[in-house]
Amino acid sequence: MTMKNVFIAALCCFLAAGCEKPLMNDGYSDGDGWSDADGVPAKKFTFTVKGDFGSASFTRGYLQADGQDMTDLWVWDFMDGLCVQSVHQTSADADFGRPVMRLAYGEHHVYFVASRGVTPSVDDAARTIVWDKVRDTFWKDYDVNVVSTSNGNRAVTLDRVVTKARLTVDDEVPAGCASVTVTPAEWYYGIDYTTGSVASVQQKDVVISVPSSYAGTSGQLVVSVFGISGASEWTTDVTLKAKDASGGLLGQAEISDAPFMANRVTEYSGSLFSDGSTMSLGLSDGWLEPVTGTW
Repeated sequence: MTMKNVFIAALCCFLAAGCEKPLMNDGYSDGDGWSDADGVPAKKFTFTVKGDFGSASFTRGYLQADGQDMTDLWVWDFMDGLCVQSVHQTSADADFGRPVMRLAYGEHHVYFVASRGVTPSVDDAARTIVWDKVRDTFWKDYDVNVVSTSNGNRAVTLDRVVTKARLTVDDEVPAGCASVTVTPAEWYYGIDYTTGSVASVQQKDVVISVPSSYAGTSGQLVVSVFGISGASEWTTDVTLKAKDASGGLLGQAEISDAPFMANRVTEYSGSLFSDGSTMSLGLSDGWLEPVTGTW
């Protein structure tokens, strides 16, 4: 075993909780330098998380994108392909968006995920996060080489890793319409937090409630669905079904080969309640610019 591997093994042994807690200081401090109880040299780092958020900002400690607060921030510290520590913050934490970690001297990949997705499930063995419902999500692989002279204050800019389908119903919404169900043939609900690639492809119904106030309106009913996406464009079929409160079908439309990619909205509009409803597509670019079309 090389001396480098011995060092990593000693660091991992010190972190008895595995990837659950950040490396702690034993009380010894020399300026910004720290060492653990076994004398492993480390430095205190404060990461200020920013993002490809458009109007993103910190307001009372909250990370926001498009006017919506992120709810979770995860940080994983990897050395030589091994996770040596991690931090999970929520929007209830006073220091949300400004995680502090002690990084041992050497090369690190520090992985960040910020999200407001619903019911996240973290699998550290698979190195994934999967959400029951995807909402705006951002990711970054931050490479840092820690030495004694390293600046411990770092601003880290995260990239958006979701796409969004935004669907506008043009025809009149009938009385009794209670929901619209959106079913992509393939949709991604998870991310590999070490690579940023998609995970957990599923086909499931996304049910969106329709308030009774939409009855009789045209062009005002808009439904949106987020999904994890890579940077390269891909396509999938999408089905829309309008139902009444008892589950009776009121209207249906089909979209074939709708294009999606990270940081872009795909927008369609068209009739849902008339016979033979179809969708057609035109291009434009959303967070980049949205893809637009009609059905």
